[in-house]
Amino acid sequence: MMRLVHAVGIERLLVELSDVIEDDFRRWDLFDKTPRIASHSKEAVIELMPTSDGEIYSFKYVNGHPKNMAQGLQTVTAFGLLAEVSTGYPVLLTEMTLLTALRTAATSAMVARHLAPKDARTMAIIGNGAQAEFQALAFKAVCGITHVQLYDIDPMATAKTARNLSHFGLKVTACASSQAAIEGAGIITTCTADKQFATILTDNMIGAGIHINAVGGDCPGKTELHYDVLSRADTFVEYTPQTRIEGEIQQMPPEFPVTEMWKVVSGQATGRRDARQITLFDSVGFAIEDFSALRYVRGKLAGTGLYQDLDMIADPDEPRDLFGMLQRSRKI
Repeated sequence: MMRLVHAVGIERLLVELSDVIEDDFRRWDLFDKTPRIASHSKEAVIELMPTSDGEIYSFKYVNGHPKNMAQGLQTVTAFGLLAEVSTGYPVLLTEMTLLTALRTAATSAMVARHLAPKDARTMAIIGNGAQAEFQALAFKAVCGITHVQLYDIDPMATAKTARNLSHFGLKVTACASSQAAIEGAGIITTCTADKQFATILTDNMIGAGIHINAVGGDCPGKTELHYDVLSRADTFVEYTPQTRIEGEIQQMPPEFPVTEMWKVVSGQATGRRDARQITLFDSVGFAIEDFSALRYVRGKLAGTGLYQDLDMIADPDEPRDLFGMLQRSRKI
């Protein structure tokens, strides 16, 4: 996966991936849709995210263990699979830890293309963990951001992000507070990791015309925005039944109005109406985005030599003679 990203170029990949995700949002009605299948524990969550467009089936396995970092482990790991619906045969099995980071950022930037102020060139990123650099580069490549203002409660995380972004043509400013980070920003991205109700942004911090890209609230009991921020903003989501369980809007009553982004992408709903509107993308990640990322990778792999063509399923000479194949394998 790393070699593929370098072969394509990370910014070009983020642009192309955002386009593929947008294309799949336009054909939203074709897909099976269900909230992710989650196994929650006190410390973490393990999830399956399946979908199909009727021709290709996909799923992703992903975990979220925020305290892993203290043990030197990734907080999120993932792998995914594509299969042909017509035969049920798998055609791609791939890592998705990196790919999830890429598709999350590409989705955020695709949404901002419809919702953010067109003249926004400065973005604040609050929470400078594993997702921060991907968000910055996606917004640079897709939306034209030139300046990122960073804040994290851990100064070492901010220093890491600033260092990693230093050669990508962005102006990078490390800030001492979230309030300083959002000053002058037309886009605010929140991507903190703690699994708890938290208040990263309060109502008094949000001025007219801001676009908020809320990435961190992605499971029950975890939010980043104050209730009053949601009350003022027009909220856009991926798949409402899932977001009401996991997103910022879990704080709100069931009748709280939201707009699904596929309607904006397909022209059935309005995104940004005017310069003073506050827009909020309540991002939790949805299976169709993983489907898009997997089919994008499969298309890019042809002719690269970056994959192994291995048998993933039993293939007996006679489909009914599975046992005979097992016995014959003793001679191999």
